[in-house]
Amino acid sequence: MAGSFVFGVDLDGVCADYTLGFRQIVAEHRGVAPESLTLERSWGFEEWGVDEEEFNRLHLYAVTERRLLRHLPQLEGCADALWRLSDAGIWIRIITHRLYTNWGHATAIGDTVAWLDAAQIPYRDICFLGAKPEVEADAYIDDAPHNIEALRATGNPVIVFEQPYNRHLEGPRAHDWQEVEELVMALAARHRADQHQGIQPQLPGIDAGADRLTRRRPNQA
Repeated sequence: MAGSFVFGVDLDGVCADYTLGFRQIVAEHRGVAPESLTLERSWGFEEWGVDEEEFNRLHLYAVTERRLLRHLPQLEGCADALWRLSDAGIWIRIITHRLYTNWGHATAIGDTVAWLDAAQIPYRDICFLGAKPEVEADAYIDDAPHNIEALRATGNPVIVFEQPYNRHLEGPRAHDWQEVEELVMALAARHRADQHQGIQPQLPGIDAGADRLTRRRPNQA
């Protein structure tokens, strides 16, 4: 890891569509159509009529009973972009605050790792914690306003991944994973130039794609 550019990657709202997955469970719990719960929501889900107590209860139910974290939709382009960044020598560090409520930690950790494997997302290490300024990385991507502000307050470069609840924050901002990749490559190139190191992206057509591991595995009965 010495000399590597470390990229700290959040999961929910950045790699995984937590809002879409959680909406389905909340709608079923209330017996309403999912479309009645807007995706243009604030950080605290006020538009859904959810207070903190109800969120904690529904989130615990979603994680432990419905295994939400194992089945969240992946945001488009995430895995392929992270593979290309990894191919360029960037150290991918997953940083997530999924140990949010008590009594579901084992399920949350196991389902997170299972989801990463199923989504074919590359990473070198993974941290489960809320205080993200304590994690050593050269740049971060996050969607949560409080995390972004805390990281920036300690001098960390942070890319804002576009979500309805963070539009008040200044950039750099990415609306999709193509923009994330471009921003991170520029940050890594600047970092390596300062250290007199080169950066070489994956060559087109050479074993590309997030499904490379599946293609390399022997067929299993």
